[in-house]
Amino acid sequence: MTESTPQRIQKSFLRYQHLFVFAAPVVFVVGVFFAAPTPTGVGTDYWLEYWWLFPFFLLGATIVNTVGISGSALFVPFLIFIFPLLAGETLTPSTLVKVGLISESFGLSSSAVAFIQYGLVDRRLAATLVLGGLPFVVGGALLSFVIPDPLFHAALGLALIAAAYLMLKADLSHEEPDATSESDSAEAATDGAGESDLPDDAGKPGDAGVETADGTVTRVDRAGETYYYSWSGYLERFANYSVGGVFQGLAGFGIGELGIISQLRTNVPVRVAIGTNHIVVAVTAVIASLVHVFGGQFVPFGHTLSLASTPWNMVVFTVPATVTGGQIAPYVSNALDTELIQKGVGGLFGIIAVALFLMATGAV
Repeated sequence: MTESTPQRIQKSFLRYQHLFVFAAPVVFVVGVFFAAPTPTGVGTDYWLEYWWLFPFFLLGATIVNTVGISGSALFVPFLIFIFPLLAGETLTPSTLVKVGLISESFGLSSSAVAFIQYGLVDRRLAATLVLGGLPFVVGGALLSFVIPDPLFHAALGLALIAAAYLMLKADLSHEEPDATSESDSAEAATDGAGESDLPDDAGKPGDAGVETADGTVTRVDRAGETYYYSWSGYLERFANYSVGGVFQGLAGFGIGELGIISQLRTNVPVRVAIGTNHIVVAVTAVIASLVHVFGGQFVPFGHTLSLASTPWNMVVFTVPATVTGGQIAPYVSNALDTELIQKGVGGLFGIIAVALFLMATGAV
């Protein structure tokens, strides 16, 4: 079968995705250094002030991308509680959410490409979830401009309590898919380059073989493992992703934590659910970031954020860190016990939520 030019371009991109993915933060950092509005008279000390954020955000990005949740779920609490202890200063809620979203956008996009390459993203499911959740993400982001700080912290606490409960209740362990034979595995990895009998969808993203018949989706990943599921359950997924979308726009996380539960409840295989969720969270994080950076001027009685208010000397280290963590995550998810990470993250969410409630009441 002769491939079209777009198909060849797509496969070439995914084959060399590491090169493109790691080039993105380089271009970003160079663009920020030469074009971003910064305080007058800044020098080397300004740009290197927050170099120590790199390992923290690398670890955080690896953890969240391993289980398919929003990076800001860890980044925002870190910037609230740990950053002031190390930097000797505090960030406003709008600024810390903005830093978390910008960093998360790059990290999740990096990890999403890695999952696409492996064949674990359902593009139709991802498209419907993104379109359904975007209006709520934009609404939550605009709401963040006018919400008082105590209510902001309380909302974060509620989101984390819900995320902790759902994370601890969810079965995120990698179930054993039906494995094909070794010869079929090789053919799957090359996406039917030979005479393969595996399912093949000419419009798919990546190397996975996909076939839909009688409402059942058959997906074969690059390792030749087979997954069966259906696209039913749209209403339940819409409910979860809409509520999660409001928190995603408001606090920088929520749509991934609440959304993945609905995929698992509607019998989407967990590895496909995690991969697909990366696309949803990455796209909504990018949109929420744009609203946080540019949207203040359109909100009556809200505060206006200028590009100059963005701490560029922070994101020049957090962006490369999250991109690297996003590429590491697919390998970590296969090498470690995801259930252990799940319980650790869920417990951490609970602790952070209690601290946020104390902040909201003025106790800390």
